[in-house]
Amino acid sequence: MNEAVHACAVPVHDPVREPWLAAMRAALAEAAAAPATGDVPVGAVVLDRDGSVIGRGRNEREATGDPTGHAEVLAIREAARAVGEWRLSGCTLVVTLEPCTMCAGAIVLSRVDRVVYGAADEKAGAAGSLWDVVRDRRLNHRPEVISGVLGDECAELLTRFFRDR
Repeated sequence: MNEAVHACAVPVHDPVREPWLAAMRAALAEAAAAPATGDVPVGAVVLDRDGSVIGRGRNEREATGDPTGHAEVLAIREAARAVGEWRLSGCTLVVTLEPCTMCAGAIVLSRVDRVVYGAADEKAGAAGSLWDVVRDRRLNHRPEVISGVLGDECAELLTRFFRDR
């Protein structure tokens, strides 16, 4: 076997992204349920300091007719109910698609410590692709951003959805 090919087949340890794989799989499960209502397959979970899921959401704009029915907003709302306040300090939002500007604003305002996302959104991403709202130095809160966690799987779910339409 060619040594170059063999070297590529060995999985590379990624200490930045690996801790978020299980949470991203939970977000992917949420995303997979969205197309049943005609919604774009985006899913999100919010984790507390201990890594327990305290909020879940999937896109529901079509299902509810609510323009704010994005996965991130719904997961943040549920997490805030779970902790009993709007400040989600110590929490992590894990989402399959890079947040848009609306969701980035909700992330900053909710004070989550970290945003972990899968697929980049070159057309509307506000966590580093098109804009970087979540880390804007002019704002009073700037969460850590970790991108590309199961990015290919997250992107494939979206590609399949739009290809099949």
